[in-house]
Amino acid sequence: MKQITIVALGLVSMALAMPAVAAPGNAAKGKDKSATCVACHGADGNSPTAMFPRIAGQHEDYLNQALKAYKSGTRKNEVMKGIVAPLSAQDMADLAAYFASQKGLEIKR
Repeated sequence: MKQITIVALGLVSMALAMPAVAAPGNAAKGKDKSATCVACHGADGNSPTAMFPRIAGQHEDYLNQALKAYKSGTRKNEVMKGIVAPLSAQDMADLAAYFASQKGLEIKR
């Protein structure tokens, strides 16, 4: 009985120590949250100018990791760092889902 209690306490401790994982991104909610992104990246993520990257159609996990990196400072861009500062992990996942779901640039060969 003592061993079961110790194992149970260990499992609970491990579960509490694990970082919270955001739910999968919701593209519809991401569209609602994308107003700030539009100025540089365009309404659907296809930037109208070469000054800003086209993010439409990029892989969702890439976009989510990029947003997290801007927030943590491991990816350097002062404008993006300020924009992502107030975003939660779920906000970033939703934005990534939205822009990933958009039609990106196609190259015809």
